[in-house]
Amino acid sequence: MDEGMQPGDRLPSEPILIEKLGRSKGTVREAMRILEAEGLVRTRTGPGGGAFVDRSSDEQIMALMANHFYFEALTLRDIYQLRLALEPELAASLAGRLTEQALEDLQAQMVFYANPPRNAEEEREQHVASLAFHRQLARHSPNPLLGLMIRFLARFLTDLTIRQRLYEPHNRELWKRGRDYQSQLLGALTRGDEKAARETMRAHMNTALRLMENQAVRVEQRLF
Repeated sequence: MDEGMQPGDRLPSEPILIEKLGRSKGTVREAMRILEAEGLVRTRTGPGGGAFVDRSSDEQIMALMANHFYFEALTLRDIYQLRLALEPELAASLAGRLTEQALEDLQAQMVFYANPPRNAEEEREQHVASLAFHRQLARHSPNPLLGLMIRFLARFLTDLTIRQRLYEPHNRELWKRGRDYQSQLLGALTRGDEKAARETMRAHMNTALRLMENQAVRVEQRLF
């Protein structure tokens, strides 16, 4: 970063790093191993090989964050408290600013849950696809930190839904309300109506929280 290097740039060779940093070979190699494990460096062997600056992938970032929060016993309400704070503002910021292709991609994502699920497996697939809609929307955020946080929350909620099998109690209202809110949101985004986009997303989050908490209660009752 100090030297303005970007992903894809080749790092100096090991002997040069040892001399430049004034550290032993073992220290430099251990530092490179740690950077590679964190996704900030990648190595390539053979002709043209070496060590290159890299960018941590979404999967690496999400996995590290999720590993931390697995020990915090987050609840649905904890997750939705942040979703309610962040996603309405994301929606408002994107109203009238998405390309035609981006809007078409979001519409295409909704095809995966266009019809009510017929069994538990389809319930699970549709829950996952519906949350993927939010991750997809967040990728267009002009604020990379906001986009990352929303993608993480959707990813974490996906994992929680599958782990606790919250998709198993059939809930037609959850399917219908989620699909309807997303359709309304797409309309507001297309029209460039920031107020409608914000209010629709807020209503969507509040309704989803209520219905998902009901799902959790039904799962718990079924276990006892």
